[in-house]
Amino acid sequence: MAVCAHVSRVRSLYKRILVLHRFLPIELRALGDQYVKDEFRRHKSAEPKEVKSFMKEWENYKNSLQTQVLESAGERYSSVKFGDNLSQKKLNEFQDEQIGQLYELMVEATKSKRQFDIQEDRK
Repeated sequence: MAVCAHVSRVRSLYKRILVLHRFLPIELRALGDQYVKDEFRRHKSAEPKEVKSFMKEWENYKNSLQTQVLESAGERYSSVKFGDNLSQKKLNEFQDEQIGQLYELMVEATKSKRQFDIQEDRK
């Protein structure tokens, strides 16, 4: 029973994040969706302690993004800033592999020529 509840909670969080990503600029959405999918897949067989931390951080991300999306309602994408700065304390808690992932994500999110040329459908 507890396993089913946990799986349901993980699935719900995963889906909610992907829904919130629909409100991001298209290139950030594609990058964010892929990162979320990779991270959730990577943690399928994680240790319980790691899962607890994983879920807490992704809940924080969801709550932060949800607040930013609501605050940006009616604004133009160009004037809206999504994301948040990481404190030094939080950075010090990261493992070396996480720092590497964060760096790669930052590089991809800030480069002018993205790996993919993504365009929204115009209806």
